[in-house]
This record gives sequence, C-alpha cells and structure tokens, in this order.
Amino acid sequence: MIGRKTKGGASLLFLIFVALGFCIVTYNLLTMLISNRSSNTGSWVQFDLRGRIVTDPVIEMPDYVKRRKNERAPFHVALTATDSSYSKWQCRIMYYWYKKMKDLPGSEMGGFTRILHSGSPDNLMEEIPTMVVDPLPEGMDRGYIVLNRPWAFVQWLEKATIEEEYILMAEPDHIFLRPLPNLAHGGYPAAFPFFYIKPAQNEKIIRKFYPEENGPVTNIDPIGNSPVIIKKDLLEKIAPTWMNVSLKMKDDTETDKTFGWVLEMYGYAVASALHGVQHVLQKDFMLQPPWDLETKNKFILHFTYGCDYNLKGELTYGKIGEWRFDKRSYLRGPPPRNLSLPPPGVPESVVCWCMLFT
Repeated sequence: MIGRKTKGGASLLFLIFVALGFCIVTYNLLTMLISNRSSNTGSWVQFDLRGRIVTDPVIEMPDYVKRRKNERAPFHVALTATDSSYSKWQCRIMYYWYKKMKDLPGSEMGGFTRILHSGSPDNLMEEIPTMVVDPLPEGMDRGYIVLNRPWAFVQWLEKATIEEEYILMAEPDHIFLRPLPNLAHGGYPAAFPFFYIKPAQNEKIIRKFYPEENGPVTNIDPIGNSPVIIKKDLLEKIAPTWMNVSLKMKDDTETDKTFGWVLEMYGYAVASALHGVQHVLQKDFMLQPPWDLETKNKFILHFTYGCDYNLKGELTYGKIGEWRFDKRSYLRGPPPRNLSLPPPGVPESVVCWCMLFT
C-alpha cells in the first residue's frame, strides 16, 4: 500500500515536471517570435518544425531580407508606352532621371527598354531604347488602353534578349529620386502596396478568378504590376496568366464596373497568387504626391494624382486650386519649361516634383 502511494506520487511529480517544461518551451518560443518581429515593418519572422526561418513576405519587408547580399544583382528597367504625345513626354522625363541615377553608388539599375505597344516605330526610337510590339486586336481593350500592358510584356519577354536576371516593371509617370538598389530577394519579388487594392474586401469578385481550392484571398497581395522588381523567369510564368486574367476580368461586367481603372492591377495580383508568388511589400519603394509629403528615403516619385493648392499652400483636392499641376492637363504635349513653383507651405514632395520637371 505504501509502495503504491510512492509510485503514484512519483508519476504525479513527473507529469508536473513535463507540464512545466512544456510551458517553459512555449513561453520561450513565443518570446522568440515576438522579439523577431520588426518594429519598423510589422513583419514576422517565424520558425518551422525543422528550425528553418519562415517569413510572411506579404506583410512587409523582413529585416533579414533588407540585409542585402554583397554581390550586385542588376535589374532591367522596362516600361510600357504608347506613341501618344501624352505618353512621350512622360517617357522622356522618366528616361532622363534613369540615366542620372543609373551609375551612382548604390544603384543596381541595368539596361532600359521602352516597350512600345502601338505596333509601329515613333520619333523617340533613337532617343530611348525601345522595342515595338503589337497592341491587342482592335476593339479588344474596349477603350481600356492599360489592358495592352500584360500583352506587351508577354511579347517582349518572348522576343527580347534580356541580360539581367531581374526586371523592374515601371511606368512613364515614374521619376527616379535616387539610385535604386535591387529590393527583391530571390523568389520574393519587391512591390509597392497600394491602399486601394483590397482583395479581401472584394472576395466575391476575386473568387471568380481565384477559386477557393487555391487558398485564402489573403494570398493575393495588395499590389499592381508596377513598381515591381521580379526575377525574369518568374515574370515569364506570370505574364501570360496576367494577360488572360485581365481579359477575363474585363469581359465580366460586375468585375469591370467594380475595379474600373485598376482592373489590370488586380489582374497581376491574382495572376501572381495563382502561381504561388508572394511579394515583399516595400513602402519606401515609391511616394505619391500630394498624399505623401516627403521624398526622404523614397526611390520613385509617382505623379499620377493632380495637385491643387490655394495661395496659402492648403490642399484643395477635388477642386481646381489657385496653383495646380495635373499631368492630364498636358494630353497634347509636355508641360512648359518655366513651370511656376508652388506657394509657400506646400509639402516638400510637391516642390521636389516641380523642380524635377523644370
């Protein structure tokens, strides 16, 4: 009887020790996960059962990705364009600042191609390295000219000899502010997160093109195709899917009405997820005046929004200001060389924008 009690007590004591050990291990694991969270980016570094680092690159760039390897990884700059005057003046400014930044310290910018999807050469062929590709068959874009972008990339990737392993997909209304390093990390492309790309809020529509068997809608990154730095072989896989998904979205009345001018951006985001490609989100990749106020630590200025201010330097967005700059005011030709500077009190990003133009 006494022996049984002793044995039972030992078993109970053993179970208590096991439980305590389990709690300690769990506590240490949680502490490790929390301590590895980046205070700047909000991204998580986790470990799988084999002790390997597992990162969620969809949130933001993890610290270990930021620690770039020593060797250079140059990327080819590619942008799609038309032969319209509106497109041409933007491409000239974009290419000018590319040349200024390309060879400065810290740059990993390689070659440059303007992918002209108008089907025939124009008068910038000798000024800007250009490859001419075909537009979509007449009427297929239904007035949504951006739909030509994925088709242009498909043709360029098939025809061009691209020396670099990586590609930056850019746009004519991008201005390089400083030398751009390769922000991608192997199979994880780098992308800029857009606040208005919201797959989760549009799950009903997204499921038409991204079935449930492919996984949760959160697999789809809140991005467009530009700016994105991506390995060439990954883009070669994604581009045809990007084209087909975008065309299907345009053919669906509900999707076309809901997504509007960002439909092609959703097309790229969905196509990437269909191929299991996730992007590291890099907020410093780009800024967009007038919402972003400073250019500090940013690499690309995207002048897609109009800037309207009164003479006190106060933003009057949605109402034509006493001072304004909107690229859409220059559909037929470039802005004048003697653009007036904005009034005092306007954010540094807008002042910088004007100075880069002049």
